[in-house]
Amino acid sequence: MSADSTSSFVKRLDGDPVEVEITRDMIKRGLIAAPVLIAICALIWGIEGAYSAAFAVGLVMLNFALAAWMISVTAKISLNLMMAATLFGYLLRLGLVLVAVLLVKDAHWISRAALGASIIVTHLGLLIWELKYVSISLAQSGLKPARP
Repeated sequence: MSADSTSSFVKRLDGDPVEVEITRDMIKRGLIAAPVLIAICALIWGIEGAYSAAFAVGLVMLNFALAAWMISVTAKISLNLMMAATLFGYLLRLGLVLVAVLLVKDAHWISRAALGASIIVTHLGLLIWELKYVSISLAQSGLKPARP
């Protein structure tokens, strides 16, 4: 193996953690959307729906924050480690969401329907909302360009 192939094996990313910036934006948008989602769930499922929606929004935002943290930390060490953390971190985070749901599924303050719907709507809603602001252009470092 040549020195070049060995060095690319342990290559790391230096620079701004774009994934943290994107996640910070998603969490800000989640805090804006949370009262609306909580109110809708309260109208449909009552107070249990409101509590379930609040729990779901917090769980989803924690999930996104954990993902960004794992990627930003491992990218500074090695790209291979970052790829492993992304794949296995997804499985780990999916397991954490499952455990969190299993821990509260029988609680008196939970509506399972509201919890499930809120988890799905919050994940997809924040990702779709963020698509509007994220540029696919390499020239913009993956973030929305500043307006002139």
